[in-house]
Amino acid sequence: MMIAIHNRPGSFSDRWIAYCDKHNVSYKLVNCYDSTIIQQLTGCDGLMWHWTHEDYRAQNFARQLIFSLEKKGIRIFPDFNTCFHFDDKVGQKYLFETIQAPLVNSYVFYSKEDARVWIDQTTFPKVFKLRGGAGASNVQLVKNRYRAIKLLNRAFGTGFPMISQYSDFKQRVWELRRDQSPKAILHLIRGLYRLFVPKEKIGLLQRQKGYAYFQDFISENSFDDRIVIIGNRAIALRRYNRVNDFRASGSGIIKYDPNLFNLKSIQIAFDVAYKIKSQSLALDFVYDKSGSPLLVEMSYGFSMGAVYDNCPGYWDKSLNFHADNVDPQRFIIEDFINAMS
Repeated sequence: MMIAIHNRPGSFSDRWIAYCDKHNVSYKLVNCYDSTIIQQLTGCDGLMWHWTHEDYRAQNFARQLIFSLEKKGIRIFPDFNTCFHFDDKVGQKYLFETIQAPLVNSYVFYSKEDARVWIDQTTFPKVFKLRGGAGASNVQLVKNRYRAIKLLNRAFGTGFPMISQYSDFKQRVWELRRDQSPKAILHLIRGLYRLFVPKEKIGLLQRQKGYAYFQDFISENSFDDRIVIIGNRAIALRRYNRVNDFRASGSGIIKYDPNLFNLKSIQIAFDVAYKIKSQSLALDFVYDKSGSPLLVEMSYGFSMGAVYDNCPGYWDKSLNFHADNVDPQRFIIEDFINAMS
């Protein structure tokens, strides 16, 4: 058995390579961005590639490459079922509705006129989102009709950048307020520089326009729950909102106590992962006034390091909790190898 791994420092590949070295698993480093990637995979039984929403190159071809390799019989992580919805909240809306998952009421429009009629008839506040973005970027609370129309005009006009340097800078300000550390200060200084001198690759990401996407605002939530399903394991963390903000994603204020979590959310997460046949699925839940869980969005990937390593264990499909070391990237490669055996 030979596994091909696209090596991107700081990504899941760091731990995959370390795992292979430790357990004597044969692997080959490849470059998925190379025009010869198909030839590079000769003799390989599988490909593992942790690609990100911020990479314009991967956005251009990752799904097409994955679909093509699956036709060749090569096992992939993430496979097409796992990643076709990645960084596409509009696509996720259709998928959730098709499998009858409990999604927050969501509305998408491809006509400015249709959206304007809806705005005139709906109630506020609502949440406006772009189809891509992570860590609560590209998410705004729309408190009134006037603001909704302003966003609508831009959505069907000049559009929005996929990555906003201003939003990134605000996130870094929040991290400084939260951490008050030298590292956060340096991070803020870099963000200030990028505010005026953005990375060239950011401008190559597709500008978002020609659609408008809204969700109902579910009030009285001071947190959301992130449930990650990898195979037969569910790991969970609770993310609390930023100060004076409705958004929890990216806040860095996290609790892990297993007793905090609604087992119904974990069951729903398992059900969704099973229905879409996902290898790795991170689901975000909020709760309505009755305490019923509602899905907001999902992703195949998530951050590295202590954020998930600090989880005290995981639930199995029978919702039994197992106190154990949590290493999501190890779970992924173990499942990948077992599936090829």
